[in-house]
Amino acid sequence: MYENQIETSRNEDINKQLLYELNTRWKKIKEGGGQKSAAKQKEKGKLLARERIAYLIDPTTEFTEFGSFAAYDMYQAEGGCPAAGVITGLGYVSGKLCVIVANDATVKAGAWFPMTAKKNLRAQEIAMENRLPIIYLVDSAGVYLPMQDEIFPDKEHFGRIFRNNAIMSSIGIVQIAAIMGSCVAGGAYLPIMSDEALIVNGTGSVFLAGSYLVKSAIGEDIDNETLGGATTHSEISGVTDYKCEDDNDCLDKIRSIVDKMGDNPKAGFSRIEAKVPSKDENEIYGILPDSRDKPFDMLDIIHRLVDNSEFDEYKELYGKSILCGYARIDGWAVGIIANQRKVVKSKKGEMQFGGVIYSDSADKSTRFIMNCNQKKIPLVFLQDVTGFMVGSRSEQGGIIKDGAKMVNAVANSVVPKFTVVIGNSYGAGNYAMCGKAYDPRFIAAWPSAKIAVMGGSQAAKTLLQIQESSMKARGEEITDEKEQQLLKEITDRYNSQTTPYYAAARLWVDEIIDPLSTRKWISTGIEAANHAPIEKQFNVGVLQV
Repeated sequence: MYENQIETSRNEDINKQLLYELNTRWKKIKEGGGQKSAAKQKEKGKLLARERIAYLIDPTTEFTEFGSFAAYDMYQAEGGCPAAGVITGLGYVSGKLCVIVANDATVKAGAWFPMTAKKNLRAQEIAMENRLPIIYLVDSAGVYLPMQDEIFPDKEHFGRIFRNNAIMSSIGIVQIAAIMGSCVAGGAYLPIMSDEALIVNGTGSVFLAGSYLVKSAIGEDIDNETLGGATTHSEISGVTDYKCEDDNDCLDKIRSIVDKMGDNPKAGFSRIEAKVPSKDENEIYGILPDSRDKPFDMLDIIHRLVDNSEFDEYKELYGKSILCGYARIDGWAVGIIANQRKVVKSKKGEMQFGGVIYSDSADKSTRFIMNCNQKKIPLVFLQDVTGFMVGSRSEQGGIIKDGAKMVNAVANSVVPKFTVVIGNSYGAGNYAMCGKAYDPRFIAAWPSAKIAVMGGSQAAKTLLQIQESSMKARGEEITDEKEQQLLKEITDRYNSQTTPYYAAARLWVDEIIDPLSTRKWISTGIEAANHAPIEKQFNVGVLQV
């Protein structure tokens, strides 16, 4: 008992330290481009991006941000780009859940970096998948020219955003754009391809080419305000629909527009009155081990995430390396698929490692996913997976076939999927447990997450063998000391690429969250998904039986 208490305390200390690091980094990101840049925006009479969002959303409601760690530790040669220079998330506006996208003009004047485009596309994807209205608060200098080749021409680059504007309009997803600062060149199409466009007098401007470029191209002398300011576009060109006196007036008008919107059909996912878990959620910090290699009982985590700690386990005695079952989270009915991290023993006497997917657990999960689709129950994946079982016994038992069935069911699932990376997320296990490539509506990571093709020690040793082979081919001598140095360098580099921050910077996960925010995160996700009725029939095609 004493040993367990020591271990629990150590786990709690480590996990709370990880949470402290998360909050510290998050506070730094919230500063955007810094106090000097913020002061310049204030001098122009503008609200900052986060202030605009806070004013726009309904009082007493929260803004659920996603992509806050986008571009984290990237673009250092350019001075960095906190949050990729744009803030995205879900918020209630006049009682309606909306996607909100706000350029942060304190970060490089809101210029678009490659990750800015990717983050905007992700916001549009969320609006389209969940059929939510989207509100753009535009304040951007346009494409960051030194990196134009990485943002301009490809399919998933800048132009895709305007393509999405057109597609969303055609399928009835409301788009409202407010021009609250600069809106230049190709970026000018975003607000004008939205359903309604507002512009703030004195600070808002929109044009295909600014005054300097106009002078260079055709020799015309003109200032930006006359060229594309609020008066020009509200009284002469008719490009914008509403002329606003200041930021507050503009945001008030958006709230008024949204207030008049009618309701659309819902998906109809089951929800009853929410109940908090009967087991203390705070104990999660002590349950989750201080190392990703240590076993633990995932049921202890599940019981602290679900309503009243009630979890109806499916095929409890079969395929025990994955837990499947029904529960409620904040009142919403969910089907949970979670990797069991403790060693289990099958009825056949096989000892199964925690976090590994075996044939029986893949088979069980496939059937459970099909059942949830049959019953219109959203799926929640709790990832702590090291991959599929390998070796002759597994290969002869058909692990590839059974794994393929699970991947097939995940890929073709039509109910919304939500993924939380708790610990390891390695190799094909990432795929089978609904990694980013399998279209989860939202995917979040705890600070304890590790995302990679394989674990650090295995990968480092493999990479070391490759590097040593190359060095020997060049005739270089490798001493034991040199080998240890190489192994450390490789391990450190590889481990730095497996952190949740590395993943979130590249939008492989939508957000890094406090474990205690998991219930809220999933609940908000299902609330968003409930706005999109399921229109596609569930069909897994040909299964490898």
